[in-house]
Amino acid sequence: MKIRKAVLPAAGLGTRFLPATKAQPKEMLPLVDKPLIQYVIEEAVDAGIQDVILVTGRGKSAIEDHFDVSFELERFLEDKGKGEELRIVKAISDLVNVSYVRQKEALGLGHAVSVAESLVGEEPFAVLLGDDLVRSDVPCIRQMIDVYEKVKAPVLAVMRVPAEEISSYGVIDAEPASGGDRRLHRVTRLVEKPRKEDAPSDLAIIGRYILTPAIFQHVRATAQDARGEIQLTNALQSLLSESPVYGFEFEGVRHDCGNKLGFLMATVEYALDRPDLGEPFRRYLRSLGLGNVED
Repeated sequence: MKIRKAVLPAAGLGTRFLPATKAQPKEMLPLVDKPLIQYVIEEAVDAGIQDVILVTGRGKSAIEDHFDVSFELERFLEDKGKGEELRIVKAISDLVNVSYVRQKEALGLGHAVSVAESLVGEEPFAVLLGDDLVRSDVPCIRQMIDVYEKVKAPVLAVMRVPAEEISSYGVIDAEPASGGDRRLHRVTRLVEKPRKEDAPSDLAIIGRYILTPAIFQHVRATAQDARGEIQLTNALQSLLSESPVYGFEFEGVRHDCGNKLGFLMATVEYALDRPDLGEPFRRYLRSLGLGNVED
C-alpha cells in the first residue's frame, strides 16, 4: 500500500525552551518566520503525504489554530490590500488534511504513536518528529518512502553521530542490506540511549520513520522504562521477531531543533538560504568580524 498518512507527535512539554514554552507549544517556535511544525508538515506534503495526524496534548491549541482557517485575519488582509500576506495565510489552511488526537499523558514516543492507531488504520504510515528538520533536495521522508516501496518493511532514518553524543539516541546494530546500497542497513538489534561504551554502532535513529500497523501491538506489549515512558525503539526491537527493519542513511543536513544551540544553528542556515534575507543577513554576519560567511 502507498504511504498516505503521517503521524506527528506534538504533545511534549518543551521544557528545554522554557520560559518561551511556558505558554506556547515548542512546535510553534518560529524558525525565521515559520513555526517549526510547519516545516515538517511541508516536508510530508512535498513527499506526497495526503493526511497528517497530529498527536497533541494540553496547551497545544495554538497548533490547531495555526492550521485552521482564520476568517477574521483573511478579511483584514483582504480589506488592507495585503495580497501576498493573504496568499501565505490561505496556503497554510489549505496545506493538507489535518486530524488531531490527544495524548492524555506524556508516556513517551511509542505511546504517542500508538494513540494515532484508530486514525492510521491498517496501512503503512510515516512518523515525523518536529524536533528534527532535514534540508535536502529530495524530502527526507520521500527518500524513505522510496526505500519502503522496495523493501516492504519498516524503515528508520539513521545518521552517524560522534561517540560522545550517542547516549542521546536510539542506536541500531545492523548488517549490510542486499542490493548493494551502502546507505541501507538491515537492523539486527536496537538499543535506546546506550552508554557510549555499550553502543552497538555509531548509527543513531533520528526523527523520521516508515512503520507498518504491526508496530501497534508491539507498543502495547512494551513495558515502561525507568522514566515511566514507552519507547518506540523498544517496540521496534520486539517487532524484529516477526519483520525485518531497515536503517537508511538519508541524504541531507539534519538540524536538531530540540535544543537551543541546534535551533540557533538552523535559524542561521535557513535565513541564509532565503532569497529575501540571505544576502543582507550574510552582510550583517560579515560585519560582526566572524570570518568569511560563504555563499
